[in-house]
Amino acid sequence: QVQLVESGGGLVQAGGSLRLSCLASERTWSTQAMGWFRQAPGKEREFVAAISWSGGSTSYADSVKGRFTISRDNAKNTVYLQMNNLKPEDTAVYYCAAGRPISYSGTYSREYEYQYWGQGTQVTVSS
Repeated sequence: QVQLVESGGGLVQAGGSLRLSCLASERTWSTQAMGWFRQAPGKEREFVAAISWSGGSTSYADSVKGRFTISRDNAKNTVYLQMNNLKPEDTAVYYCAAGRPISYSGTYSREYEYQYWGQGTQVTVSS
């Protein structure tokens, strides 16, 4: 079983930046697509970004396109989420997840396409 540990969350002012990291426990993780989701208070968890196992393909939610960048370093078993120009509406708990072998959506944008989840890291953006 793959264990995922997120880090890098915190409090930042609007317009600022944060980089989240997600460390995986198993090297087999490098063959899986990875994703980031977030859940704001009182809202359902939503897709943020995903990256293929090779890093050659990425997808983003419309709300973060042009501001967030997902990347991975398979040698370090780590996936990153660089978040720039943060807005108060980005405030949420951010979760990384390891994908199942097949994506039915084609973009790994659905929760059911992931089999392992981290515990989450809080990101708070003040106005």
